[in-house]
Amino acid sequence: MPRRGAPPEVNAGSMADIAFLLLIFFLVTTTIETDAGLDRMLPPLEPPTEAPPIIKEKNIFTVNINKNGQLLVEDELADIKSLKEKAMAFLDNGGAAKGTEEYCNYCMGKKDIASSDNPSKAIISLKNDRETQYGVYITVQNEIVAAYNELRNRESQRLYKRNFTDMEAEYLNSETSDEAKAVLKERVKKIQELFPQKFSEAETSSGN
Repeated sequence: MPRRGAPPEVNAGSMADIAFLLLIFFLVTTTIETDAGLDRMLPPLEPPTEAPPIIKEKNIFTVNINKNGQLLVEDELADIKSLKEKAMAFLDNGGAAKGTEEYCNYCMGKKDIASSDNPSKAIISLKNDRETQYGVYITVQNEIVAAYNELRNRESQRLYKRNFTDMEAEYLNSETSDEAKAVLKERVKKIQELFPQKFSEAETSSGN
């Protein structure tokens, strides 16, 4: 028996039992929400059945930006202001011989056999240093995209009397009617096939 005048004792064992039971209750009844990923059916892993296509070196237009923002186009120092014209000359070259499968009958370039055969074969490769300033990189990228758009506008004017950029903007506009979109879709696709945007971007290790 407790001594007279001593404070009442608390049964700590019962409190521990209650806390344990409450912990089990919350663990059983609490639902933890988890983020669900996208539900996609992946294709089976199969060995490649065809060899990758061989890309001729002359069909690759190389653009490199170093950490100082200097531009090296086809292994030569160049100014950003001249990049668009150089890219257009490469894409529009049409160097494949007449009568061959790769001959380009709409190209207006110099048809230099040492440059790209056909716009469908032409690839622009942009590489930048890890320390390249973001603003310089975006400016170079915009000049390359502008080269594609100018050539596409030319062909769109020839075939449809409209700029490609205007047609594409109207096609992507949510307010454009379904009937108009159906027509624009075919025209936009046609122009894109004439000058497909084959634009490769990669980051190189830090250098001078």
